[in-house]
Amino acid sequence: FPPATRRFEPRSYGFRPGRGCHDAIEATFNALCRKDAKRVWILDADLAAAFDRIDHARLLDALGDFPARWMVADWLKAGVFDPEKGFTPTEEGTPQGGVVSPLLLNVALHGLEEAAGVRYHTGRKAGESVAGSPVLIRYADDMIAFCHSQGQADQVKARLAEWLKPRGLAFNEGKTRIGHLTQGFEFLGFHIRRYPNGKLLIKPSPLAVRRVKRRLATEMRSLRGSNVRAVLARLIPIVRGWAAYYHSVVSSRVFADLDCYVWQLVYKWASWTHANKPKRWVVARYFGKFNKFRNDHWVFGDRDSGVYLPKFSWTPIIRHTLVKGTSSPDDPALASYWAERRRRVQPPLDSYTLRLLTRQDGRCPLCGEHLLTAEQPPQSPEQWEKWWLHVTRRAVDSDYLVHHGRPGLPDGDRTRLTHASCHRGHLARQRGSPAPQT
Repeated sequence: FPPATRRFEPRSYGFRPGRGCHDAIEATFNALCRKDAKRVWILDADLAAAFDRIDHARLLDALGDFPARWMVADWLKAGVFDPEKGFTPTEEGTPQGGVVSPLLLNVALHGLEEAAGVRYHTGRKAGESVAGSPVLIRYADDMIAFCHSQGQADQVKARLAEWLKPRGLAFNEGKTRIGHLTQGFEFLGFHIRRYPNGKLLIKPSPLAVRRVKRRLATEMRSLRGSNVRAVLARLIPIVRGWAAYYHSVVSSRVFADLDCYVWQLVYKWASWTHANKPKRWVVARYFGKFNKFRNDHWVFGDRDSGVYLPKFSWTPIIRHTLVKGTSSPDDPALASYWAERRRRVQPPLDSYTLRLLTRQDGRCPLCGEHLLTAEQPPQSPEQWEKWWLHVTRRAVDSDYLVHHGRPGLPDGDRTRLTHASCHRGHLARQRGSPAPQT
């Protein structure tokens, strides 16, 4: 489907190569950030069971003369097998979780901007919205429209509802609302609002903060009786993943609040684990200056291994760079542009590992290939969490994947990060035996 993805609307960011949630949020900021912005009425819309209700005939018509159109038609009618419910035919919709379903949803919803009345300039101002027209930003089945008045927002909603109906789709009225920018709204886990001083701020949504606090508290309750290594193994990915997702917006105060909350949780765990020990003993055992690059003596960690729990507030706030217009990674003419965008992605790793990656230009010194593949960055805190676990276990874990040089050797023999398989092969060659298979 690469040719199809290049023809999608410029402000469609969901399930498209090189685009994601942070592009949608940055596009939202660009559209609303000016104090004299005219589009201050927000239609916050959500589709009801979009994947389950797509009309097959309309979807196939939208595919046009796509070569594998017949294959898509057979796949749509293949049905779904559930071990508990048995086989269920699919007369409408696309199976949720299917690898092609998100792309087919984008195909079905292509044309949504035109239906909403969005108009763009051509020529020198190509890509800019025409004055007076609404702006629509979509991520999969979650969309927001910025309008000049409440009346225009009502009109856009009515036009979209009419356009969606023959396609088997409809708004989820319980989650669709129209409000003013000063009231704020939530989109993709972020809270967006213009404050009385005229500034537009984007922060982690209160709901997202409550969820991560609840998750952390639940994990700590389940870890009672476990050792400190188990606690760190469970908490580090959560902290890294959540901070990575929200690092591009106004998150400093939220990060500081979460650090305080986590400290209370781990101190409570340590006190419960050593109920007969005084507070000073507990603090001396589990808290200290574990991170030599930070002057913080209240870091939770394991003194035996040196592993410690990073803090949310250690994650730098770096604004996301919005993808240009309709740019696609499948366009050979833009290869250098996409290579530069991938280079700028800062993964949620510790500062020491990031410095090693930068020094190596992100490549494995043994095979020359990239250590981390970031063709499509994770699109949620949970996905960042899984990404971090995958990477640290298979790509840059210091216990298994770092080739250490001897102290005092020249620069070329210093510590290197390598792939797991490359490191095993390197050790096998040193021992004169074949490398184990992965």
